[in-house]
This record gives sequence, structure tokens and C-alpha cells, in this order.
Amino acid sequence: MPVHLFRMGLGPVFRGRLLLLVHTGRLTGEPRRTPLEVVATGRVDGRRAWTVASGAGERAHWYRDLQESPQAVVQAGRGYHAVSARFLPAEEGGALMAGYADRHPRTARRLCASTGFTVDGGAEGYRRAGASIPFVALVEEHS
Repeated sequence: MPVHLFRMGLGPVFRGRLLLLVHTGRLTGEPRRTPLEVVATGRVDGRRAWTVASGAGERAHWYRDLQESPQAVVQAGRGYHAVSARFLPAEEGGALMAGYADRHPRTARRLCASTGFTVDGGAEGYRRAGASIPFVALVEEHS
């Protein structure tokens, strides 16, 4: 359903919580569209960046596709942005997850549960879980 809403120009309805990743399928070479929840937004070297997590781990198709071909396009709201994927180290993922849990506790609990982690609600539990979840920063190619 989110893919259709993005295609209809209704991306702003997600208020920055979701983006649409348009990436190249590693097996087919065809464009693939995957809606992803935004864990964090910010800047990397002065360029916009959206950070997303792979709840299915490194076996998620979109994640493996980006490993093969890190250039993609992000539709955030109504805007389109050419991006390059940057795979984050475990420590950075842990810090991101702890911050995300502060902002969105229920969603963070669900994400951790979907990856097999039970957390007690403390920052250290989220930090440990986040260190095991693959995070990707989608960094805008031009500012």
C-alpha cells in the first residue's frame, strides 16, 4: 500500500517516517521499490541522509541489492533524491537504536522483537539489539 501512496504523490502523508527506496535488483537488474521506515535523518559531510534498518537482517532483498549496487533513489515526501548507501558499523547502529527507542518506544520494541531481541526498555538493551541490526545511511549524492 505505501508504494501506491508514494506513486500517487502522497508521500507527505507519512510525515517523514517512511521513504520509498528505488534500487536495482541484483539478480534482474530491474528497478525495485521498497518502503522503509526512517530511523533517523541528518547530514553526512553536509549532505542529507536518511538512516534505515533492516528488520530482516542482512538477508533482506533490498539490503543485498544495495550491497551489490549502492546507488539508489529515495522518495521522501514528494522529493526524489539520488543517494549512495553507507553500511553502518555495529557501534553506530547501537547508538541509533537507543535514540530511536527514546523517540518511538513501541516501534523500537516491535523492531527488536522481529529480529529476535527482547528488550526491557532500557537504553543498554536497545544499544545491544541495535548493534546486531543492520543499519544503512542513504546519503544524498549532491547537496
